[in-house]
Amino acid sequence: MRCKIAILLLWCCACMLVQAQPSDMQQYRNVIPGGYNFWVYAPHEYYAETEPTPLIIFLHGASLRGNNLQRIRSYGTLDAIDKGREMPALVVAPQNPSGHWIPEKVHEVKEWMCRNYEVDTSRIYVLGMSLGGYGTMDYCATYPDEVAAAMALCGGCTKRDVSALGQVPLWIIHGTADRAVNINESKKVVEALKRDQLTERLRYDWWAGVSHGALSRLFYMNKTYEWLLSHSLDDPDRPVCRDIEISQHEMKDAYSDLPSRRR
Repeated sequence: MRCKIAILLLWCCACMLVQAQPSDMQQYRNVIPGGYNFWVYAPHEYYAETEPTPLIIFLHGASLRGNNLQRIRSYGTLDAIDKGREMPALVVAPQNPSGHWIPEKVHEVKEWMCRNYEVDTSRIYVLGMSLGGYGTMDYCATYPDEVAAAMALCGGCTKRDVSALGQVPLWIIHGTADRAVNINESKKVVEALKRDQLTERLRYDWWAGVSHGALSRLFYMNKTYEWLLSHSLDDPDRPVCRDIEISQHEMKDAYSDLPSRRR
């Protein structure tokens, strides 16, 4: 009897300890007046670390716009984490209710994160696809001194002057078979940077025969985040990493090392 009671007490204590752990995925609504609602992911190590932690800003595509935050976890970086992708960084994923991403509102979310979490401000990254690809480049063109690196998938840029993108280590990827966002939207940015001789920090790939939605697989690949996290604002001359390669042929194995864990 005493043994059973002891086991029960140990089990209760274990449950209390688990419940006492802070949630690694939390949603925030109406914390920024007139701003975006958003999800925040914090790795378990964050709560034990004393050093600031890198921050990844994930910008979703048009299909996830609205006011239902659960939709933000249906694909992309948060879904990759849900499926078991280890992420050694904080992740903030705002939701755009309508229209294009507004860089100033994304910046408000970033500033909120810096006030409320221990963010390594020298290691802030942005990535997104489609509408989120536009949002990524628009944000980097507006705040180039605050982004350590960015990856823009099948998007473009709404800014007339894209020269500020030349200050950011940036990887643009677009498929030639994209029927949702024409590849010319990305090519216009690349050609403008070439014209102004601002390609020192630029990488770009045009993947033959790849469709629009196929690029979402990049959010599930470890190399995507390895590449982003290899950059820092403190790097001398802020070079773009060219040592980490991601090929279109690797997309078929994007999910191969995920344990597909759902919380």
